[in-house]
Amino acid sequence: MVRISNNLVGILNIVTLLLSIPIIGGGIWLSKQANTECEQFLDKPVIALGVFILLVSIAGLIGSCCKVSWLLWVYLLVMFLLILLLFCFTVFAFVVTNKGAGEAISERGYKEYRLGDYSNWLQKRVNNHWTKIRSCLVDSKICEKLLQSGSTPVEVFYKERLGALQSGCCKPSNDCKFEYSSPTNWTQTGTSTVTANPDCSVWSNDPNMLCYNCQSCKAGLLDNIKSDWKRVAVINVIFLVFLIIVYSIGCCAFRNNREDNSWKRYP
Repeated sequence: MVRISNNLVGILNIVTLLLSIPIIGGGIWLSKQANTECEQFLDKPVIALGVFILLVSIAGLIGSCCKVSWLLWVYLLVMFLLILLLFCFTVFAFVVTNKGAGEAISERGYKEYRLGDYSNWLQKRVNNHWTKIRSCLVDSKICEKLLQSGSTPVEVFYKERLGALQSGCCKPSNDCKFEYSSPTNWTQTGTSTVTANPDCSVWSNDPNMLCYNCQSCKAGLLDNIKSDWKRVAVINVIFLVFLIIVYSIGCCAFRNNREDNSWKRYP
């Protein structure tokens, strides 16, 4: 007699198996399309994720529908570890993204960002990999819009609602009191205070330099990461509930398999 729980596990694993195919295909496509080091780091994790989902889905499908208890046991073990890992990551994501926010500046449409306001763990990771990250930011041309708007009046620029990366990487800090020439061209004056902020001495009008080596640029990146991780953490909570439900159904299917095997062994 086919049990409902076995059918549900089978159906769910057919769905995840089908989903794994476009994930693997997307990873292969990324590996073919990647032109820079920034794009290349995505392809292998995506392919690995797709293969992992495919293998787990096959194990769950065969274990539930063909009543292979040891495969279903492996499937449940992997699901349990996945639930545990996802729970730990979700809690960790909420903890490390709890600190840090942009600072509103008087008479400015944009905010400014300070590296020290963010989690120490995130700061260390960004500092340790900044050379590669900086290369990615330059390749992504985040400052291109500002470079092309050289004739923007100062009054209009100060009202611009710049993103965290644009604010941190494409212009000097407000602390420097540089004189505005264009969005990416600023000059020191008698009132400029280069020592007020370490970023002031790092700023360059060179389009390939700008403030990419500034602490504010790192802070702008961390603000984006913080926002993204919070969204991911919320999605993880929903996915975690889904996994727990699937795991519970899988446990019922495993129990059914053992009962059926017992009946076959002792007629």
